[in-house]
Amino acid sequence: MSKVKRIRNTLQEFSLPLIFGVIAGLIVANIDEHLYHHLVHFKPLGDAIILGHEVTLHFLINDIFMVLFFGIAAKEITESVLPGGALNPPSKAINPLLGTLGGVLGPVVFFFLFASMFMSEGIDDVMGAITTAVTPGVTVDYTSQEVLFRGWGIPTATDIALAWLVAKIVFGNTHPAVNFLLLLAVADDAIGLGIIAVFYPDPNHPAAPEWLGLVFLGMAVAYGLRKMNVKKWTPYIFVGGFLSWLGLLEAHLHPALALVPIVPFLPGPERDLGLFVEAEEDENDDHGHGHAHSPLEEFEHQLKAFVDFGLFFFAFANAGVKLDSVGTITWVILGALLVGKTVGIFIFSWGGSLLGFPLPEGMRLKHLVVSGVVAGLGLTVALFVTGEAYPNEGLAGVLQGPAKMGAVFSAGAGLLAIVMGRILKVHQKHDS
Repeated sequence: MSKVKRIRNTLQEFSLPLIFGVIAGLIVANIDEHLYHHLVHFKPLGDAIILGHEVTLHFLINDIFMVLFFGIAAKEITESVLPGGALNPPSKAINPLLGTLGGVLGPVVFFFLFASMFMSEGIDDVMGAITTAVTPGVTVDYTSQEVLFRGWGIPTATDIALAWLVAKIVFGNTHPAVNFLLLLAVADDAIGLGIIAVFYPDPNHPAAPEWLGLVFLGMAVAYGLRKMNVKKWTPYIFVGGFLSWLGLLEAHLHPALALVPIVPFLPGPERDLGLFVEAEEDENDDHGHGHAHSPLEEFEHQLKAFVDFGLFFFAFANAGVKLDSVGTITWVILGALLVGKTVGIFIFSWGGSLLGFPLPEGMRLKHLVVSGVVAGLGLTVALFVTGEAYPNEGLAGVLQGPAKMGAVFSAGAGLLAIVMGRILKVHQKHDS
């Protein structure tokens, strides 16, 4: 393997573009906030309007580029149901999926608990203090807690790539806890996609469900292509996917979800080869398998590097908040991620084992506790949901920056998991 490929694989394996994007966004926003917002909202096509939307870099990243990110997440879910996958046979996945349910409900419960404990009483004073810190001289009329409580969906998802990386460091490459966490992360991100679609519509543009017919048309096109045995992924994505994207955009639901109903129609391999396997394949030998890959595999193989490196721009465009914007909601989000994920996953998976749905062989309760902490890494999707839960206007705009800091600080869950892993001796060499 050439030196360039080794460097590229290292950058992808350790999610460095994403991490560098977060750091760059924070640095630029704190040095020159005006410059940061100018860059994020730059209009590369001038005053061009697409279907009522200004074509800013933020729109290109969050509404178009992220289509591919969630499409690859949908690919992982699709492959997990194949023979050899984490969801096949279904009984094999019951305990991790119970953990997923706990990993979604736990953070929601703790978000409402912490928000009610620390922010409900005197919300006007608390929010007023944040407003003054972020935008001195600005006053906001607070009439209810509804806007505050919109943030419940932020801590529900787990960053797939970072969870995978930290799990390998904590448990060892082949420990069953790694696959447990990957399945959990993919599944709760799927739930997160649903939360965005259902609970965070654009308040300025009420849902127009009649346009969802285009989504079903895109699915019908993808189904037709599969029935015709089309072996290229591009028609599925650029025809069926475009129709789905257009339908969601016009229905005023988030278009980043466009490929989620399309990707499952791509013909896949006969069995699941494992998540993130492409990072370890020899590209000079037809990806290390000596045969042509399926359209589903080729879709990921040809786009994953673009998506992985593109996450730099996503992180830059979404993580750039002033460090002095840290407020009570920051700690509510962080607490819901760390405590809610850990408690929820532990209770539901442990309860499942008591009901006859055992943990994967080789996992014990200490592995389950540390897995819950790793799952608290909400960075990427948590940032994405924050922008939907707290749009940049009114009270929601005041909450957006501090809430994003909670998502950024959740990266510390990785360090906490590494420390706990050493204390509890969960690495594979200790469990032979």
